[in-house]
Amino acid sequence: MSFLTFILMAPPPGEGGGGSGLFSTLIMFGSIIAIFWFMILRPQQKKQKLHQQMIEALKKGDKVIMTGGIHGTVAGIDDKSLLVQVADNVKMKFEKGAIASVVREGEAVEKK
Repeated sequence: MSFLTFILMAPPPGEGGGGSGLFSTLIMFGSIIAIFWFMILRPQQKKQKLHQQMIEALKKGDKVIMTGGIHGTVAGIDDKSLLVQVADNVKMKFEKGAIASVVREGEAVEKK
């Protein structure tokens, strides 16, 4: 139902049919909120949950790709950060949230 049709179907002010117009308005806003929830909020929450599970499953020796595009191997893990070896004798400290993906043996790099 388009917005123009909704306006044209509404009873003129001053007539006794105001209750049905309010009910249809509430139904329309409820449906918009439901669509917003299922199309935007719910998928984003699922994506965040999967990312958190990926971070919690990290262990020493995992190959990771950081959000900046740096490839490396996890050399150590702290509460909020991890140490990533990016080359021989070169280790860098990153926040756990900076991990874009984990590369498992035999898998291709996932693009996100």
